[in-house]
Amino acid sequence: MPEAEAIRRAQQGDAAAFERIYQLHSRRVYSLCLRMVSNTAEAEDLTQEAFLQLFRKISSFRGESAFSTWLHRLSVNVVLMKLRKKRMPETSLEETTDPDEETGGPRRDFGVADLQLTGSVDRVNLQRAVEQLPPGYRAIFVLHDVQGYEHNEIAEIMGCSIGNSKSQLHKARMRLRELLHETLRNQAREQRQAVKSEAAGEG
Repeated sequence: MPEAEAIRRAQQGDAAAFERIYQLHSRRVYSLCLRMVSNTAEAEDLTQEAFLQLFRKISSFRGESAFSTWLHRLSVNVVLMKLRKKRMPETSLEETTDPDEETGGPRRDFGVADLQLTGSVDRVNLQRAVEQLPPGYRAIFVLHDVQGYEHNEIAEIMGCSIGNSKSQLHKARMRLRELLHETLRNQAREQRQAVKSEAAGEG
């Protein structure tokens, strides 16, 4: 059954057509959820929740955008609602963006490409560092730098101002940089110890 036909039938309540949509899109939705929450069990629950929402709302799909885009936004909203419920105080989206809190100096130009984060960073280290970010930071980092959403779209999804979205992204990148430097320092230390052990063994 082609996707367009499955959507049309699912909107009329056809269970088999909805199952077809699930087969076509569940892997992509799960992958998105996992990237945002970094927890397999939670990602599975959120995937189920996203398709439950889809079941309720599919009749409102008008075909004004691609179905995959519409489902992607619906899934992101499901994840963000979950994150909002358990948001930690340090990831409050109400923080102001004036002055730069890390240095006490003038405010940085938030939301522009961060050249210190781009470049050849080990993918595994980066993934681990992203997983260590607080949920609010991680959500905005994934939405902007991984999924490609603009700040005005993130502000709308998250229910915050564009300035807050930029501020949170800036802080997420600063924290990521710290985590990556920490990882690289630890790896260098381990390598030095390994070399010393080898040298001691040979001596």
